[in-house]
Amino acid sequence: MTHVEHRLAGWGNYPVERGWVSRPHRLETLRSVVCDGRQPDYISRGLGRSYGDSSLNGDRGVIVQTGRNCFLALDPQSGVLEGEAGLSFAEIIEHLLPRGWFLPTTPGTRFVTLGGAIAADVHGKNHHHNGSFGESVLGLELMIASGEVIHCSPTENSDVFWATVGGMGLTGVILSAQIQLMPVETSYVDVDYQRTRNLDETLERFSQTDADYQYSVAWIDCLSRGKSLGRSVIMLGNNATCAQLSARQRQAPLQVPAPRPRTIPFHLPKIMLNPWSVQAFNSFYYETHRDGNQLVDYYKFFYPLDSLLHWNRIYGRRGVIQYQALFPRETSRRGLIQLMEKIASSRLPSFLAVLKSSGLAGQGVLSYMYPGHTLALDFPVTSGLRPFLRELDQLLLEHGGRLYLAKDATMSAKTFAAMYPRLGEFKQIKSRIDPENRFVSSQARRLGIVESS
Repeated sequence: MTHVEHRLAGWGNYPVERGWVSRPHRLETLRSVVCDGRQPDYISRGLGRSYGDSSLNGDRGVIVQTGRNCFLALDPQSGVLEGEAGLSFAEIIEHLLPRGWFLPTTPGTRFVTLGGAIAADVHGKNHHHNGSFGESVLGLELMIASGEVIHCSPTENSDVFWATVGGMGLTGVILSAQIQLMPVETSYVDVDYQRTRNLDETLERFSQTDADYQYSVAWIDCLSRGKSLGRSVIMLGNNATCAQLSARQRQAPLQVPAPRPRTIPFHLPKIMLNPWSVQAFNSFYYETHRDGNQLVDYYKFFYPLDSLLHWNRIYGRRGVIQYQALFPRETSRRGLIQLMEKIASSRLPSFLAVLKSSGLAGQGVLSYMYPGHTLALDFPVTSGLRPFLRELDQLLLEHGGRLYLAKDATMSAKTFAAMYPRLGEFKQIKSRIDPENRFVSSQARRLGIVESS
């Protein structure tokens, strides 16, 4: 199997590393890649939408799974789908939404693979209702370091299953999975837009409405200060029924064409994003969103940024770090206020800030979510950013919070061990099925999940 050298990065374009890439399509070819020893270790990679270095493996092996993207089976009555790990959410929606099935949960892009969604145990706007993606995974086929393929589920090889869900590809190569889809009547969401004046009002609105809405998310102005600290535009939604559609829409309730994407053709100069331009955008966004209900198609509601290809180039050649902080419910108000005050006083521009309410704790050994509130922030990479993020890490630790591995690019091994108390359990499972550490990423070495070599 040919290994080709490539410069690779995650969606944040930071860091950028060399990797020796193989693209095996057949099972036996994949087994030979894993076992032949041409590279000391490997990490699987899908469409590269994790932000940092979780799908990088500096100057070592990277197995790209996008060629293994077949639909294997669908039960049209129950909505159980079996697909290969390289199957993308975009492909699932394109083929199965017209048949009345949608994803049980989805992140903010449809350009992620089934295997990547399991490895990161992704979550979405309905976490307070449905939990993370792992809750809908009924079973998976995993190639471990010996080349053996084992079936894992919540009842069979369950310890390996829950180490793989949220395990960032470190237990082996996910070959395929069975997931439970969600039935829908239409391809629309009934969205209630509500503006809030500050963080207290935003959190109170979440508390009042979480039981009534399947989806909730807030755009939040992280540069506002004083009495306006944390002012937001909240979007609360439920899957729309046929009865809610117009007569024209009812003629094809499940047919919504994907938007024709536009492209950011080059990296924008860093001067474009600064505290003044971001504050101007925030004021414009807040003032132009009025309270009220609207029927919004799935693409616009779940994937607004997918209509702009290569939108990560907005942040310039140095890249972007998305800092996704999760605070437990009992400390989230105090922690969020302190975090946003620190950001506002630093004047570091966060162009995108998204607040969500979280529900069920993920069952994966390294799953990210538990009940509380999560705030995702995009910071353009600058010379002073890393020390500032270390300050945020310390604040997060003081409030019992944690960072999301699919977004992380800078966390220290000490911080990671403090945030993820089941790390020792994960290491024990990994050492049993991968004693020679054949599955490693740059992130795993940085965080001390495996020893550097």
